[in-house]
Amino acid sequence: MNSHRNCLGWLGGVGLVALLGGPVRGETVSLRDAAGTSVLIGAAASAQDLADPKFAALYVKHFSAITARRDMMPSELVDEAGRYDFTKADAVAEFAAKNHLAFYGHMLLWQHLSRDWLFKDKAGKPLPREQALANLKGYIDTVAGRYRGRVKSWDVVNEAISDEDGEYLRDVPARRAIGDDFIVKAFEFAHAADPDAELYYNDYNIELPAKRAKTLRLLRELRAAGVRIDAVGIQGHWHLAEKTLAPHVISDGIREFSAAGFRVMITELDVDVLPRTVSGANMETVEEGPNPYPNGLPDDVQQQLARRYGAIFDAILEPGVVEMITFWGTHDGHSWLNNFPVKRRTNHPLLFDRALQPKPALEQVVDALQRAKAKGKRP
Repeated sequence: MNSHRNCLGWLGGVGLVALLGGPVRGETVSLRDAAGTSVLIGAAASAQDLADPKFAALYVKHFSAITARRDMMPSELVDEAGRYDFTKADAVAEFAAKNHLAFYGHMLLWQHLSRDWLFKDKAGKPLPREQALANLKGYIDTVAGRYRGRVKSWDVVNEAISDEDGEYLRDVPARRAIGDDFIVKAFEFAHAADPDAELYYNDYNIELPAKRAKTLRLLRELRAAGVRIDAVGIQGHWHLAEKTLAPHVISDGIREFSAAGFRVMITELDVDVLPRTVSGANMETVEEGPNPYPNGLPDDVQQQLARRYGAIFDAILEPGVVEMITFWGTHDGHSWLNNFPVKRRTNHPLLFDRALQPKPALEQVVDALQRAKAKGKRP
């Protein structure tokens, strides 16, 4: 399958250096320059995004790592008949290699954006354990094996911990078919498929004390089972209002994971500016709500978002242990928050607007990175 080369064919004759030109309006220092070499600053992007020369130039200017936004999720890689199509994922991998970006694989096992045949029969009932294990192994062997040696890490299991008080793991299809060791098995299979790749557990709200405790339990159980577990990925789907999450809670969570012996990554950062009733990223949540900023953020809200980003980055960087920070998207127009938890709204959660122009929040993030550097912490 070679059609992915067409997605990035423009790179061959022109090259990104020629496209970069001068600074974007209002911009001084790029994120990657502010971060230096001690922390990777990345963003999620798709093959479709990267086929736009202006987008690609902005990406290479600002970021040193890349995560495929949806192109490596099971629902995008394989259909219900078990046929694989790596066109889009290969295009992202090729872009990463050409531009010397650290390439993060997201993700191998998740109850959403997946395929029923992995763990269910045609009647929707759980498959027998051995058949479900064989399906999971086959999928991970195929996907992780294809990108062996090309990805820095895999988010092996995504969002397996329950949000409910008194409940440890979610009741997901993989667990119903395989049992409570489905997470251990996924990590075993991922390590066998790509022994050099780092392996992460990834989830939202795990910086909060209650879910943090469950996450530490899971990480310790994985370690006790003898599987490779390199780091925890804190998604970082946070809100504009500080009352929803005080910065010190972020720092406390990072410190506790690090003190327990686990490396810490921020894997899906954005800041929701629209009203909602729940935190995090539970894809089962559907709400109704207003769409107050269809034509752009008012200046006072723009400045509030900038201050919030500055405070969040200070909190992330203050413990001095976070190794990677990835935004879940690059510009507002391609954020998943335009459709979650309320469909068809106009959200503004990232550092670049829909015209790929920097927002005031970019300067706040750059300043936070430089402050951390001056203090001798990451970066």
